[in-house]
Amino acid sequence: MKIEYKNKTLEKTVIALNCVAILVVATTFVMLFGFDVPPMPRMLLRYIDGGLFFFFFAEKVIRYFNAVTKRDYLRMYWFEIPLLAAVLFAIIGAGRWYTGASVREFSLDVISIYLAFQVIDKLCRSVVNIAAAGHNPARALTSVFAALILAGAGLLMLPKAHHLPRMSFTDAVFTATSATCVTGLTVMDTGNSFSYFGEVVILSLIQLGGLGIVIFGAVLGMMLGQSFSVRESAAMQDLLSADTLNRIARMIGFIFIATLVIETIGAVLLYPMWDNVPGIIHGAREKWWASVFHSISAFCNAGFSLLGPNLVDYNRCHQVYTIMAPLIILGGLGFSVLYNLADIITSRVASWFRKDRQLVDLLHTSAPKRLHLQTKIVLSVSAILIVVGTALLWLFEFCSQNPKADTGILAAFFQAVSARTAGFNTVNIASMSDGSKLLLILLMFIGGSPGSTAGGIKTTTFAVIVMVAWATLRKRREVEMFKRSIRLVVLGRAITILMLYLSMVLVSTMALLITERQSMFTLLDFLFESASALGTVGFSTGVTPTLTTAGKWIIITVMLVGRLGPLTLLTALLFNVRSVKYEYPSEPLVVG
Repeated sequence: MKIEYKNKTLEKTVIALNCVAILVVATTFVMLFGFDVPPMPRMLLRYIDGGLFFFFFAEKVIRYFNAVTKRDYLRMYWFEIPLLAAVLFAIIGAGRWYTGASVREFSLDVISIYLAFQVIDKLCRSVVNIAAAGHNPARALTSVFAALILAGAGLLMLPKAHHLPRMSFTDAVFTATSATCVTGLTVMDTGNSFSYFGEVVILSLIQLGGLGIVIFGAVLGMMLGQSFSVRESAAMQDLLSADTLNRIARMIGFIFIATLVIETIGAVLLYPMWDNVPGIIHGAREKWWASVFHSISAFCNAGFSLLGPNLVDYNRCHQVYTIMAPLIILGGLGFSVLYNLADIITSRVASWFRKDRQLVDLLHTSAPKRLHLQTKIVLSVSAILIVVGTALLWLFEFCSQNPKADTGILAAFFQAVSARTAGFNTVNIASMSDGSKLLLILLMFIGGSPGSTAGGIKTTTFAVIVMVAWATLRKRREVEMFKRSIRLVVLGRAITILMLYLSMVLVSTMALLITERQSMFTLLDFLFESASALGTVGFSTGVTPTLTTAGKWIIITVMLVGRLGPLTLLTALLFNVRSVKYEYPSEPLVVG
């Protein structure tokens, strides 16, 4: 919904002042909560926040009287009146609940919460508007990710965010990029190097980057009763890989609920695991935090762990294979696939609760729910990759007779799952055989599925390319999958993605061979590192902590390209290139 205002100049002035107010709020929050001793007096910062509270209140009043249709304005910002009422009630009632200086502190804390909500609301609405602007969606998405990375890096550099004497800008950007791009490559130990505040920042970047900050903006807008315009719905359709506009709102709601439910169940089920290895995580608070952190990191396919050697110490715990692995698989399937499966399951379950099925069947006119082609491809390819990957990893390690690897069938299964593209490991990757590393590179290169938190060329792209070769061998004129023909434009897109990924892996590997020429690592190690960064996996043979500054920036670039996709970045660069309206005559050409 878009609100029309009478005085356009006044509205532009209010928007500009809002931007300044958001910057001031962010600055005061950083000074208050990011330093042991704030650079400015604490009470002065608190009073500045109090002044900003009155500014936002005045802004609502001005916009209300400036709106052409006040009813639409109230529908758009219906939550503002009860929210302000709650704030005023808390401030007025503070005198009854507290005494002395506590009254002032409580009132200022309430105002800070209100300001934080205002900033989040305005930022989320802004990213949705940016995504729907239509000028260059790919460039807008890239800009949003870059802004999120820089903001995260700035927060990680704050003294309260880490336990180091000093956090360099490069290391902060590397960590923020790895978290936002849900990769998991780290130049330092996450659990020991960062404070609780720093870990919260990393986890927030994982959640925002994994599901998309634009999706969070859309979720917040829906929760506050905002309806999407056609242009905003189209932007959401592109981000979610949805096939129709009319179910965008339902899918966004499903993403929010499914993510919350899956991550909550995962955290609850992971809680007992930390007792299996004593001396690492202590107390109920640390166990709950570790459970929440690893559940979100697994579902978002991030690979970040609060444990130094990742999950190596917990390789005997059944939760790693029964909880972590399913979380990774669910996160890598894609929300469109999960939505399709949930839609079928709910419709089947609902049919069992109908009292008179025959009468209902006569009155029921809509088409029965079925598995979409993408769902069939994703489930089939994912199952094949997991089974074949597990078998080959176990075979390679069994034949290598390497006592350091200790790769049984369960470990092989977890590494095959995690390679697409979670990055958790229960064995030392560096100790694995060269055959296993090459197989992991292939799995990382393929990655997860479209519309998921995973990276790689995606399972559907891999399936299309394989079926193109199969159709050629069978001398079929069309590529067919599950009795459906694949359009030519899809085939061209798949081949383009494959070529771009291959080019990026080769270029980044050669660049690392130059910047890390003094390193003792081999070509296979650098190829593994590049494939891991581009596939947003997080596996490493030990190269990451030893990277030079130039090498870190190469990996930062590769991680960002891998999360956004080379095709997205190419679209951002070539958005204004117009297609030609003519064709040259064809001529036979011999290939192969």
